[in-house]
Amino acid sequence: AARRGKDGDDEYEVGRPARRGRKARERRRSSEAGKKRKTRSGVARAVEKDVGLMGTKAGMTSVFTEEGKKIPVTVIGLKDGGNVITQIKTTETDGYNAVQVGYDQKRETLLTKPELGHLKKNECPPMRTLAEFKLENIPEGLEVGAELDPTALFSVGDKVDVAGKSIGKGFAGAIKKYGFKRGLMTHGSKSHREHGTTGPGSTPGRVFPGTKHPGQMGDKRVKVKKLEVIQVEKDLIVVKGAIPGKPGNLMTVTKAKGKV
Repeated sequence: AARRGKDGDDEYEVGRPARRGRKARERRRSSEAGKKRKTRSGVARAVEKDVGLMGTKAGMTSVFTEEGKKIPVTVIGLKDGGNVITQIKTTETDGYNAVQVGYDQKRETLLTKPELGHLKKNECPPMRTLAEFKLENIPEGLEVGAELDPTALFSVGDKVDVAGKSIGKGFAGAIKKYGFKRGLMTHGSKSHREHGTTGPGSTPGRVFPGTKHPGQMGDKRVKVKKLEVIQVEKDLIVVKGAIPGKPGNLMTVTKAKGKV
């Protein structure tokens, strides 16, 4: 026979361990979902130094400096329509300061009605990508609907941070992913490229969180910091060195923080 709780659900049955009821399971799921939401909000993007731009990785090439030195560079192209300010958030209205920027103009049929309504409310054209740049203070002179000028934000010699999604490498072992050393290939060794033991002994008898294991490699947002701007035009930004991702990937360019 089952015993009924106050909420009408079965708490346990005779001869069986206590069993959670339906409402208890729902409460547990809702609390777990709340914890996940808190975790996601805890890793939000950091506050930037100034408003940034979005662009498309065109590829790498090399240029010669005035001194005759050959340096590798990456070209970040800006598509037609540029970067348009679609919303300005303040602590009074949204609880934090941020500038929302839209990039890559497209036709209205490719937008959902909520996205299209948000942009039409601010009298902005339909944009493929929207991104926020969190700031300590909103710079003066910014207006919703205005297009950001790369030549006004950056100049030759500036240091910038470039972020984008890295190239996915699939499921990789610890040697490829973290640079672990392999075991002997001869002399009777049975451990060549294996990961090896991962947990301590009976105390504490568990694997510590954060232990490096085989897993998916790449396909994550990566930021390369303090790259030098070699050239900046209305439709492109050229930076020294390599940036994440393949040609065609979406990139964000912001002013470098800290000592430059």
